[in-house]
Amino acid sequence: MELTHFNEQGRARMVDVSDKEVTARTATARTQVKMNPGTLARIKEGSIGKGDVLAVSQVAAIMAAKKTSDWIPMCHPLPLTGVNVTFGDNGNDELYIEATVKTTGKTGVEMEALTAVSAAALTVYDMCKALQKDMVIGPTYLIEKTGGKNGDYRI
Repeated sequence: MELTHFNEQGRARMVDVSDKEVTARTATARTQVKMNPGTLARIKEGSIGKGDVLAVSQVAAIMAAKKTSDWIPMCHPLPLTGVNVTFGDNGNDELYIEATVKTTGKTGVEMEALTAVSAAALTVYDMCKALQKDMVIGPTYLIEKTGGKNGDYRI
């Protein structure tokens, strides 16, 4: 596969998507935050002093998805048509975060989904760091993507 992020001088560039077809595109990413069981219990109870951790993290994820091109230098700004963030846990010490991002456009939304879950996890950390500073974020990865020239992907 030819890498397209380099110009004729071998320097980084934003990929030109002018000639690509507009298609429906989706991407789902996942991450987790490992923490003490007591920290997870307090998140689920809603007893963290800074507020509703999951609600704030969900908003952070959506905001981050919409601003991905401000964070990642070579990303195209995209008109997102949907962002859905869900949370789960293992009942003990791991919080799971998934984000599905959608658009109809000329380039995919993998980076927007990855940015969304990353921002949500960082927000969890920020809101809970007074309780626990040794939380571990990750792994963070793409679960699936649909649409585009390269077709669908699913782990």
